[in-house]
Amino acid sequence: MNETRQEYLKRINFILDFIENNLDTYLSLENLSQKANYSPYHFHRVFLTVVGERLNEFINRKRIERIASIILVKQNIPLKDLAYTYGFNSDSSFSRAFKKHYGISPTKFKSEGKKVLSKIGIEPFSSEKYICSIDNIKQWIKMNAQIVIKELPELKLASISHIGEFNEAGNMFQRLMEWGHQKRILDTSNFKAITIYHDNPNITQTSKLRFSTCVTISESINSDREIRQYNIQKGIYALGYFEIKAEEISKAWKNMCIWVIENGYEFRDGDYFEMYHNDYKTHPEQKYLLDICIPLKKIDRSKLEEASTVNFSDSKGQNNQCKKNIDYHQLISYMKELRMFFYKEYNTYFKLGNIYQGNPDFSYFSITTEELKKQKLKFVIILNHKMMCFSICLSGQNKSIRKKYWELFKGSNWNKYHLAESINDSLSIIDQTIVEEPDFNSKRTLTEEIERKSLEFINEIKDILE
Repeated sequence: MNETRQEYLKRINFILDFIENNLDTYLSLENLSQKANYSPYHFHRVFLTVVGERLNEFINRKRIERIASIILVKQNIPLKDLAYTYGFNSDSSFSRAFKKHYGISPTKFKSEGKKVLSKIGIEPFSSEKYICSIDNIKQWIKMNAQIVIKELPELKLASISHIGEFNEAGNMFQRLMEWGHQKRILDTSNFKAITIYHDNPNITQTSKLRFSTCVTISESINSDREIRQYNIQKGIYALGYFEIKAEEISKAWKNMCIWVIENGYEFRDGDYFEMYHNDYKTHPEQKYLLDICIPLKKIDRSKLEEASTVNFSDSKGQNNQCKKNIDYHQLISYMKELRMFFYKEYNTYFKLGNIYQGNPDFSYFSITTEELKKQKLKFVIILNHKMMCFSICLSGQNKSIRKKYWELFKGSNWNKYHLAESINDSLSIIDQTIVEEPDFNSKRTLTEEIERKSLEFINEIKDILE
């Protein structure tokens, strides 16, 4: 890609983001060209070359598609209100533009929109193809997803954008990773790979769909050729955790949207995105472990807490295998919160490792100090997903270190904590269960208990080692 085209992409992507976030404001050629640092004449030509549409055509299409998305799920909103909200001067100008785009009037679209979309090759927002009733949706969601409502913090990302088919995503992620490693700017402590969808595939033709592949970064960046910074704003989201094959992702999105509607939540203008937890190629069944994230309008804090814990309470009385399947996403989410707590409280003293989540039966992260690091030792806080308990252990960087200290403890008469039976298949040298049957509905109390008992174990073992 030559330097000139890279510069074009950088500036035009900035403008596309601005347009998508300001469809309900006045968007003039003069103002947008100024933001892109081009003359109006030059900007118009560059925009057409990069996007494949004239500026006014693009803005009108985005506005009409936004209104169509709303009509499909909320038919009681007056068309007149939507038209004026999204920049149309009159009912007649809106109706003409809408009919030119979809071939029927907006009023008729309310009742026949799904048929129209199917005719132009778009599968509309509909459950008919996959399910027969809301009960079937609920059953599919129950079997395939764990959904929580929670507030996500702002995410700072490096991104590459693309218009058209999704098959370019793999190459885009590869370019981002190579760039991030070279610049040493990836947020490795809390790494996330994300795809943001700027268009609704139930409304926009595939050839015009715009999406961005993203990775988390540790600090702000300036645009670098095709790579630019993109921030997902803090807000309330419906998060659905799925373990599914590629061909099921579209179905997961549709059922997630239906779940939001059926549970009485309202969609919010914002970033709709997928967050990946694995490389599907390494999964034994080639499945994606991912979160589907849908922005929602604000809800009461009490409802937020209730929604965030509903899946934990629903799991009571079920067997361990079922509990594991239902709770995996929430367990990992809590481990992230716990690790962040230790980081905020003790980052000047402890060094924390990343969360290990490669096994569905347990997850853990390590805690060490400069002194312990010299001895190649560390402490590990472990959550056993099957037994539903937290433990802490003394461990080593490798098997030979674990064996060395295991033999020292075995040869002594000190027996306050449990000594591992063998270090052949064990992460632990010495361990202790610190919380049995944790109450995730009282996270603050749980975290305080884990903190207190972990520090008690750590300080006592450190004294013995010294």
